Amino acid sequence: MAKRIPSIDIVRGLVMVLMVLDHTRDLFHETSLTQQPTDLSTTSIPLFFTRWITHLCAPTFVFLSGVSAWLSLQNKSSVKEHRRFLLSRGIWLIILELTLVNFGIWFDIHFSVILIQVIFAIGFGFVILSLLLSLPSRTILVAGIAIMVFSGLLPLLPLPQQNPGTTILNTLFQPAFIQLSEQHSIIYGYPPLPWLAIMLAGFGSARMFTKDAATVRKTCIQTGIALIALFIILRAINIYGDAAPWSWQKNSTFSFLSLLNVTKYPPSVQYALLFLGFMFLLLAVFTNSRNRFSKILAVYGKVPLFFYLVHWYLIHTALIVAILASGFTAGDLVFGFNFGRPEAFKAFSCLLFMEYGCWRYLYCTRYASGMALTKLHTVPTNG
Repeated sequence: MAKRIPSIDIVRGLVMVLMVLDHTRDLFHETSLTQQPTDLSTTSIPLFFTRWITHLCAPTFVFLSGVSAWLSLQNKSSVKEHRRFLLSRGIWLIILELTLVNFGIWFDIHFSVILIQVIFAIGFGFVILSLLLSLPSRTILVAGIAIMVFSGLLPLLPLPQQNPGTTILNTLFQPAFIQLSEQHSIIYGYPPLPWLAIMLAGFGSARMFTKDAATVRKTCIQTGIALIALFIILRAINIYGDAAPWSWQKNSTFSFLSLLNVTKYPPSVQYALLFLGFMFLLLAVFTNSRNRFSKILAVYGKVPLFFYLVHWYLIHTALIVAILASGFTAGDLVFGFNFGRPEAFKAFSCLLFMEYGCWRYLYCTRYASGMALTKLHTVPTNG
């Protein structure tokens, strides 16, 4: 039976802390809806890095979801049982994204805006993965890499416009804004296939985590360095792997930021190489980590779905309190797409403290009662 792997819980917990930073900025920062923090023409260096560092979150969540799916398979009595588990879990995550997650983001009972993002991508990935379980894990790994490589070629292909084939490719590989009516729209932020590629890569390479700690650490270091080195090569060539090539800016510092400023929507090849490389190096760092900091992060990482759901509601509630405390009344609140006006970070430390208590209580309660945590282990999240 496959055991929980502490480094996975720790790294997942770390990126969840970063995720809180990102989502707090989304809701609280006054320009969050009008300016991109990675727009080099308007951003500042600190603001750029508050967004850039959180690019680590989504690929880590999705990759480790694939890893966890493989580890969970080792605990099942048959492939058929695991296929049923992944299929039902995937459908459940998609429904959750469209309902509880979106309400937590917008606090809009009319669901004027539906945001399709990482939970949907993981759910879709589980559904597809459930259909591929009969294939060897190496074949699934190769399939993930092939999809990733092809996605990098798409911006270079002279595809005809207003063509059914092009429309299908765009739906599978590109984000979109879909206006359903005057009152309702969909933000299609996480197109399925690029994120599926990352999940398949995680599933196909998960066996490495069953080795002894020294071997896992060595492999993670080698893999992380190799991915980052490949990123540097592709970024230097500046042709393939990202739809937004880097360019010289007003000074050397901003030129360096341009080098780092890879595309997340959709996740480019260079984006995946860079941040999965960082992820592997973090896994190496935390392979044998047993200090207090690691234990705190592991608490977050062991209950990822619960964390993801509750943190939206906590942050958004804190935003409403901040708005009311600023002198506005409940009648001034307009729910929907327009959120976040005060400065970022005000609620960050307080939210982490409150959330840690929730996660700690949940995990200890579940552990004491003997309830299995493997289900939550296979559902990292986002963003």
